[in-house]
Amino acid sequence: MKYVFMATSANFGNMFSMAGASLFLSFLPLLPKQILLTNLLTDFPETTIATDRTDDIDVMKPRRWDIRFIQRFMITFGILSSLFDYLTFGVLVYVLHADEKLFQTGWFVESVISASLIVLVIRTRLPFFKSLPGRYLSIATLLMVLFVLVLPYTPLNSIFGFVKLPLVFYGWMLPIIVLYIFASEIVKRWFYKHWA
Repeated sequence: MKYVFMATSANFGNMFSMAGASLFLSFLPLLPKQILLTNLLTDFPETTIATDRTDDIDVMKPRRWDIRFIQRFMITFGILSSLFDYLTFGVLVYVLHADEKLFQTGWFVESVISASLIVLVIRTRLPFFKSLPGRYLSIATLLMVLFVLVLPYTPLNSIFGFVKLPLVFYGWMLPIIVLYIFASEIVKRWFYKHWA
């Protein structure tokens, strides 16, 4: 169930963001190879979900698949994800005046890092600081974040069409991601209160 929640909401959010960005950009928000890399990297930490800790509330009684509940989760958290993608787009276009490659690199980095970290929030219905992730999920998430941060500065950047990011981008990215994490926690509480 954890994997289904995370995968569906992330994929819906990314496609919603891609569609919205395509309306006002004169170039592709991400190249096909960048989309595939995004999916590969965000799925990597999620492969450790089977080793994650399980909250007592999730095993107190048997749970059935509820497609309507999953659909609501996907739409709610997918739209939330897209709102913060659009905030990132605004910084890239209107603050940094990003060209095609800078925009794609910036969104890729923000998208993969935020998607990896948000897993730690939505993997549990409890407050994320009260339900710590398992060791392997924590390690995989940390490795993914570090890899994505250094990727634009390695020789692989030319293979994937990335460029080095200006330091000012990280000054904007950090508060966007922190705000996204706290917004997700608030929305999660509301969601489980109304739909659980």
